[in-house]
Amino acid sequence: MLNMSTPVRRASLIVAAALAAAAVVQQLLVIAGFGGWLPGWQPWPYLLAAVPAFLFGGPRWASTDRSLPGQRVVAGVRRIPVWMGVAGVMVIATAVWAVLQAREPYIGHEEAVYANKARSWVSGAPDAGWGVYRPVGLPAVGYVALTAHNSVGALRAVALILVLFTLGVTYFIAARWTTPRRAVVVVLVLLSGLGFLRRVPEYLNDIGSTGLLLLVVFLITRAQERAESRALLAIPFVVVPAFYFRYGIAGNLLAICVAALLAYGPRAWSMQWRNIAIAGALIALGLVPHFVYAVRATGSPLGVVSWATSQANRAYFGDGLVYYLSIFPYRLAGDLGAVVMSAGIIAAAVAMRRRSRIRSPKVHGGPEDRRRAFLGTASVLIIVALGLTSHGEPRFVYVPVVLLTVLGVQALAEYSGRWSATVLTGVAAFAALSVLGTAQVVGQGAMRGPHLLSESTVPVARELSAPGPCLVVSGYEPEMGWYSGCDAVTYAEYREAEVPADVKVQFVLFERGRLQPGPSALKELVGTRKETTRTIPTEGSLGRATVVSLD
Repeated sequence: MLNMSTPVRRASLIVAAALAAAAVVQQLLVIAGFGGWLPGWQPWPYLLAAVPAFLFGGPRWASTDRSLPGQRVVAGVRRIPVWMGVAGVMVIATAVWAVLQAREPYIGHEEAVYANKARSWVSGAPDAGWGVYRPVGLPAVGYVALTAHNSVGALRAVALILVLFTLGVTYFIAARWTTPRRAVVVVLVLLSGLGFLRRVPEYLNDIGSTGLLLLVVFLITRAQERAESRALLAIPFVVVPAFYFRYGIAGNLLAICVAALLAYGPRAWSMQWRNIAIAGALIALGLVPHFVYAVRATGSPLGVVSWATSQANRAYFGDGLVYYLSIFPYRLAGDLGAVVMSAGIIAAAVAMRRRSRIRSPKVHGGPEDRRRAFLGTASVLIIVALGLTSHGEPRFVYVPVVLLTVLGVQALAEYSGRWSATVLTGVAAFAALSVLGTAQVVGQGAMRGPHLLSESTVPVARELSAPGPCLVVSGYEPEMGWYSGCDAVTYAEYREAEVPADVKVQFVLFERGRLQPGPSALKELVGTRKETTRTIPTEGSLGRATVVSLD
């Protein structure tokens, strides 16, 4: 029987139940549109606070003979085919994507960089904002979309395809590391997190590259867990497209390889040296076009990757790591995601501790412990590697989020014992509720700032369209280029550029803009050329725009 003899434990359970109820009520209020009272529409971590109180109040709850309420509901849920659960999650993801399109119909800053490149391949339009350090994979997919339909909607449809691909990969690997039903829970928890859902509607490469990296992780585990497996030979066909999709995966891959070496040991990998050599050769062969391009553009085969790393907006060395530690795990994955990821960290730590106490891999857990140690170590090393080499953003660390979520769902199922079905049904239900709540947080909170900014940049950009060659100089060059159809550069880039005389140059200065010169610096840029100045009022956060056109 559950020991409720002490008042302290009884009070702890009451507190845990109250906090859990508050978490549910909070999500319902956010869904109903009453999240404005929260700072930035960000819900409080009631559920994360409830877990330690619950564990303190009932440490032996998993072994009790008492039954939990809602057993009939759980039994009904278990009768639903797994494929229907997977399809349901995909439908929810698609619906959220569609709803959020209305919240942010304008293409954003980072999106516009890749959109401009894709459009340049379709129509020869300028690729405003593009840099040598940018990967070409996403524009290549965008090229196909724009060929079918030249619109922002076509590019955002690419985003949906990438989201569904990564959710599908997440289900695939989780189903093989846990069970198919637990894998559905993993996907729901992932989708409910603010860090992930925030980027679902956007045309970016982070979510798509995450799916490819997850396949790499899966193939590594399969190579060690299946006798005479040739899974390593499939890795080049995932790594190469992943690299062209996002150069930043190099840090992820390095961390994953180090984690695999630590978790499985040099001896285990030396037995597969032929497959490793073949895979390495195929990867090198696939990267030959990139190396040729890098040499031509920078003079070095590694010049593009080095350039990409140098573009990191770091305030100081390691500020990305400080950022990840400050948002981990709650602001990264949401209230429920924080609980699940914390359980995943504990599960990985326990597995690593068990393995450190034994010499034979056949003792206590074997392949399961090695895999958990690998996934946990890879998650930590990826966060550290990216935190030290770049500024921090939640979209950069989706792979650790997924891996720890898989470990966490499995850990919750094992810890809850015979109540695992009930516990995971509750987790899935709260995750589904959180998806709707997080969608409101994204639409009403996270997207509000970018939308207000677009209310300034978009109408001004459309006013600047010209029939001939034109150049817009602004601190918002990618989106200004997309909506004006002109080439666009920053003021710093304009100072170094040689602009042909037949190009119409237009300087844009917003009332509350960024990266723009003062009056004296602007006069220096204009020089002796004739100028025409006009003001364009906007309803956005940047205020009115002053446009100086050079005649």
